Amino acid sequence: MSKLLSPVKLANLTLANRVVMSPMCMYEVKKEDGVAEPFHFVHYGARALSKAGLIIIEATAVEPDGRITNNDLGLWNEEQQTELTKLVELLHGFNAQVGIQLSHAGRKAVDATNPLAPSAVAFNERYPLPSEMTLAEIKRVQDSFVQAAQRAANAGVAMIELHGAHGYLMDQFLSPFVNQRTDQYGGSLENRYRFVKETVQAVRAVFSGALWMRLSLTDYEEPGRQNSLEDWQQVAQWLQADGIDCLDCSTGGVVDKKPNIPIYDGYQVPFAAAIKQVVDIPVAAVGLLDNPDLCEYLLQTNQVDLVLQGRALIRNVNWLADAAAKLHDKSFQAYNDSYQRGVKR
Repeated sequence: MSKLLSPVKLANLTLANRVVMSPMCMYEVKKEDGVAEPFHFVHYGARALSKAGLIIIEATAVEPDGRITNNDLGLWNEEQQTELTKLVELLHGFNAQVGIQLSHAGRKAVDATNPLAPSAVAFNERYPLPSEMTLAEIKRVQDSFVQAAQRAANAGVAMIELHGAHGYLMDQFLSPFVNQRTDQYGGSLENRYRFVKETVQAVRAVFSGALWMRLSLTDYEEPGRQNSLEDWQQVAQWLQADGIDCLDCSTGGVVDKKPNIPIYDGYQVPFAAAIKQVVDIPVAAVGLLDNPDLCEYLLQTNQVDLVLQGRALIRNVNWLADAAAKLHDKSFQAYNDSYQRGVKR
């Protein structure tokens, strides 16, 4: 029996295996109202049938100007919650565990009428200039996260991931380059963490399920213009203390720069492994982890606790079935009963 495809209990979340469908922006909301479309039911339903241990629904904005684009999902009103509830019920019908990623794009909200950020610094010349958030706006956005979390709970999700990576609002507050504030939300690492800390604690107070955080552990920037790995280890420890149950470790996105390190299968894993050394909560890895043998090795050597699959599950909805075959794991039933006729013997 492989570790990759074996059941696991992590805090208050029990999964059938350690393969998690990564939250990926699909940009399929045609009416620009933030409401789930038929696409989402088919897209996520197919991955539920393929037996992913956890399905994390894509980045879902907590307010209209927090969308990356106007074609993103949202969770700021009752109509959005109603359709999300239907989607979650569908996935539960296939015995899937379901989570959702809550996000605010901040200065990377390309279609926003009034983009907000810690400081009035645009992502690049193609993006609108954001307004520096007032203290009242900070509180309003934090309340929006709380209200979205309550709606997600009402919809029946088992976990919520707060999007603190890829250059979106929480990541912007954490960045020493993007965050140029001089008040209690800027300056020192502790101050830059304050927005995240208050939001995590407020969401934790209303949501009893599993609470995750996604982080970008390097900006591919020069020292001094980004947090060091030691800074991120400190942030990880603070997040654990503030109620986060799992850290989902990625890289990049806060500034307009491509990776300046070699790109190979699992190239982001060393960052996740460094975080795992300093926390007592599960750590998940992402990034070019298509090879089941590599995934199994990372789990067996305790470098990470979970593997998130994004593009691999887009390319191949039956990735788990293929992984079971490659790992010779005959204990894993890769399809539901109706599909067993299609299994190669």
